[in-house]
Amino acid sequence: MVTVSGKNVYQVVIIGAGPVGGRLATELSSRGISTLMIEEHAEIGRPFQCAGLVNPPAMKMVGLEDTILQNVDGALIHSPSGIMVPVGKDGRTRTHVVCRKRFDQGVVAQAMESGAHLWLLSKPIEAEVTDECVNLKVDREGEIVDLKCALLVGADGAHSWTRRYFKMGRPKEMMVGFQTDVSGLTGKDNWLEMYTGRDFAPGLFAWVIPTGNNTHRIGIWSRPQDLDGKSVEQCYNDLISHPLWSKRFENVKEIARYCGPVPCGVIRRPYKDRVMVIGDAAGMAKPTTGGGIGPGFRQIEAIIEKLAYCIGRDKLKSSNLSSVCKPFKSFKKEQDRARALRDLLVTIPDDDELDSHFRMFNRPEVLDLINKVGDIEHPVPLGMTLLRKVPEFRKLALKAGFKLLFA
Repeated sequence: MVTVSGKNVYQVVIIGAGPVGGRLATELSSRGISTLMIEEHAEIGRPFQCAGLVNPPAMKMVGLEDTILQNVDGALIHSPSGIMVPVGKDGRTRTHVVCRKRFDQGVVAQAMESGAHLWLLSKPIEAEVTDECVNLKVDREGEIVDLKCALLVGADGAHSWTRRYFKMGRPKEMMVGFQTDVSGLTGKDNWLEMYTGRDFAPGLFAWVIPTGNNTHRIGIWSRPQDLDGKSVEQCYNDLISHPLWSKRFENVKEIARYCGPVPCGVIRRPYKDRVMVIGDAAGMAKPTTGGGIGPGFRQIEAIIEKLAYCIGRDKLKSSNLSSVCKPFKSFKKEQDRARALRDLLVTIPDDDELDSHFRMFNRPEVLDLINKVGDIEHPVPLGMTLLRKVPEFRKLALKAGFKLLFA
């Protein structure tokens, strides 16, 4: 067992000081576990590569309401031919749009207030696991520093060094997203928009998210195999110049742009002796929206007590961490079922079939059902309810039932 004394010795070293790494550091440090976060960038919260949505349960965990730019009450979802389906209700917040820089910094600040340490401009270059500890070499601002820890945790995102170095596999899907911050766009206050269509969002969707002060985020995400040789940037250009929507986007002025991967599908074994990965590094992003903060926070909440117990007693072999990570199996099943539903209703259909789906969604009784049962965090119950109760979807029910039961 590594003894927590002397320079550069910690019980836990976390690679990556994003919101998930910061949240884990807070939970560990508040339990008296010595923790170091290692972050390769010069500041927390840059670069960011997501839409910046944080659901209410995740926000409640950290209490960083001062980082909210805009509350979102619902979504206006557009079919390939322009059929619009409103999902939500004014005054009922479904999610929050945050300033990711301030949010990430707030989460990491909570970790440091709890006693965690932070190294910026630092990245791991080598690691060796022994029976007693993990020996880690870190490039810290150009100087090679040796570290020891009882447990190494990778919270280092889609291209996780930890996951790759220890050959822990890959998430089931590695999607790619492109997004811009823009001004000059107007829309319904507190509502985001989603656009479907093979021309610009093959297999998934595009989005327009209000960020307050007359600014918005416009983005696209897709699976590489659905892009047919195009880039997501080309898809973005096809959206804003599309005959149906070009008038909507004609006055847009671009402020910034981002591009990055979205890993979906929990890897089979996100642990080895004295090593584990969490959040995007483990493939925790939702296959229906690509969101990773809420699932990452849920992941930590599910394992923290048992993980802290194992760290305190130095029970950190693969067999111990397998027990700690047991809740991930239910997350993986939930992801697989959501992916099967997404494929059935959005990814596989062509534009004509998507339009027929939207015509059914847009009926008053179906909209009532969507708003009654719908939950952005748990889409499967809604999907199964639609397949059961909407006559036009019943022809899909047998196929969907098989996919969703055995996913």
